[in-house]
This record gives sequence, C-alpha cells and structure tokens, in this order.
Amino acid sequence: MKQIAILGSTGSIGQSTLSIVEKYPDRFAVASLAAGKNVDAAFEQCKRWRPAVVSLASEELADALDLRLRQTGITGVDVVYGTAGTVRAAKLPEVDFVVSAIVGVAGLEATYAAVEAGKPVGLANKEVMVAAGEILVSAARAKGVPLLPIDSEHNAIHQCMRAGKKREVRRIWLTASGGPFRNLPLSEFENITVEQALKHPTWVMGRRITIDSATMLNKGLEIIEACRLFDIPPSAVKVTVHPQSTVHSLVEYIDGSILAQISVTDMRLPILYAMSYPERVESDLTFDMAALGQLDFAPPDFERFPCLRLAYEAAEQGGAHTIALNAADEVVVEAFLERAIPFAAIPRTIEEVLEAIPESHPATIREVLALDQQAREMARCAVKSIASPAGKLR
Repeated sequence: MKQIAILGSTGSIGQSTLSIVEKYPDRFAVASLAAGKNVDAAFEQCKRWRPAVVSLASEELADALDLRLRQTGITGVDVVYGTAGTVRAAKLPEVDFVVSAIVGVAGLEATYAAVEAGKPVGLANKEVMVAAGEILVSAARAKGVPLLPIDSEHNAIHQCMRAGKKREVRRIWLTASGGPFRNLPLSEFENITVEQALKHPTWVMGRRITIDSATMLNKGLEIIEACRLFDIPPSAVKVTVHPQSTVHSLVEYIDGSILAQISVTDMRLPILYAMSYPERVESDLTFDMAALGQLDFAPPDFERFPCLRLAYEAAEQGGAHTIALNAADEVVVEAFLERAIPFAAIPRTIEEVLEAIPESHPATIREVLALDQQAREMARCAVKSIASPAGKLR
C-alpha cells in the first residue's frame, strides 16, 4: 500500500490522482494534500480521504477549513498553510510517493523537500524542472530516488526508454499538437484574441498552459525538462507537430529503431504509470486502434513559433536563462489574458528579458527563487513599456 502526498490536490492532475486512488484502494491511500486556495474542494477532499495533513495557501484559508472540519466533527486532520505547510505535506514520514502538481514555481520548495526526504516524486509540474532541474536531479541522484514524469510527453519517453540503454538513444521526439494557430497566416498573429488562443484543438487544460500551447512555449519548456530528466543535450531533443495527439512521444535508437508510445489522451494513464512504477497495473484506459487511421507529422515553424527558438537557446545556456524563460512567460501570459498586451508581444517580451538577464548558475533553491523574482520584475517592466513606448527594460 503506497501512501500518497498530492501537491495541488484540487487541480485537474490532483483530482485525476484521487480518482486513481479511489479505483485502486488496495494499492494507494492518501496521506497528505496541498490544496491551495480552494477551501470548498479541500473540505470535500478531507471529508472523503481523511489525510493526516492538508495545507492551504494562507493562514486565513487554513483557519476557515479547520473550523468547517471541526463543525462537521472531522478530527485527525492537521490543517497547515503556506510554503512551510506544503513542505510538511510533502515530507511527512509516512508518505511513500509525492505527486508534484502545483502550477508554476510555487511547488518548487516542497518538491525539493520531498526529494531531500528520500521520497520518489511524480512530476506533473514542468516549471519545477525548468527552473531548478539541475539542482533537483543532483539531489535525486544523491538520495537515490526517482523523478518520474507525469506530463504525457515525458511519461511516453520514460516508457520508451525502458526498451534500451541510455547510451543507445540517438534522440528523442516530443510531439506537439501545434495548437490552434499552426495554419493561421503570420500576418494575422497581431490580431489573435484571448478567446481564440484559449480554444485548444485537442486538450482541455488550464488557461496558462493553453496559451503556452498556442505559442508553443509549452513545448519549449518540455525541451528543457527532457534535457534534465533524461540527461541529454538540447540538440538530441526534437519536436514534431502531430495534430492528432495520438502518439505522445518517440525515442529513436542508434540502430535506426524508433519506438512510439500510443495511448488514450487521458492523464490518468501517465499518473497511474508513475504511481505504480516499476510495475504496470491493469486499467480500463484502452485505446481505439481506429484512431491510427491518420497520423500526420511535420517539423515546427520557428518563424511562426519563436518561443521554441528561445527555449532551445535557454536550454543551451541553462541556469538563469531557463529560470527567466519560465518566469517571464508567466508574467506575459497573464498580461495577455488581461488584454494588456497583444499575442505577438508574448515572444518579443520574453526575448527582451532573456537578453537582459545576467548569466549565472544558481546552486540553491533560494538563489533560484531570487532569480525568478528578478526575471518577473524585468517582465513586468517590459509589459509596461509596451503601453509606454518610452519605457526601457532595466
């Protein structure tokens, strides 16, 4: 019986993880939860799962949840809050496996704490690996614990790489749907609306990741994550546009063999894979072979999607540049969603930040977070300068 900590329990990955725990009660149980700001959802999860620890975003929210639990007669749930609370949920002694699914760098400290505590981690948060992957991978090796990808693309690569030795891998192929604008004329990019950008052709996701898919910055972050998870150079990570999203990714071996991982587009499958590793567990997530009737693959258009180029450049430089790439993107995507900047300004603003950030390679999580804040401030200044042309990025 594996005791699971779920960081980001009220989001889509967290809810999918809980559905797996419910389906396999003989294999998994809930030890702790980090539920963010959603007190109502956290209350229902505590009522159903009775975790030993649940963490909320703030003391006020934690007090509200604690009161509701006591009024309902639910005892034995320790309600904590903030980063310290999430860290406690992650490193609880009885936890056997941690699902890291808090969006952005907010889950970084807890994920690192879990690794330092010797907990295997299922990563559904690519930003953690982009910002601090060098530190996390080093810590995981030192502690002898696996970092198991839950993102469908990296999970697919992990599965395919079990077929051979690392030295036998020539390159890996990340598949990308191409988002809603893969066929849109470049002349129309300046006029893309928020509503258009939020209409993803394949996946139903959160707002930031949907915009990142439209710019293909999401695939850029995955390039960096793949380099760190699988210890390969950026030149060995290729992207292919695959609109059907049937093949989740591929691994090419030195003898010319290419292995593809194919499955339903359901995040429960990679979550179950990571939670069960190294076993495979029987499930009802079957694939309809009729979906293989048409498989299209094409190289990405770097002119149409400059964020891909920026990601490759940041991957080569590492350190501060990967941190700044993610931090700037979070700021500018939010500005676009608030209609403060046009869609085409997203890559331009990110590039401005990357050109201004000093080169460095942080050695601690504290240094990573300081660089993250520096890059965010640069991005905010750049966003303001769009409205005020005289403004300069400092």
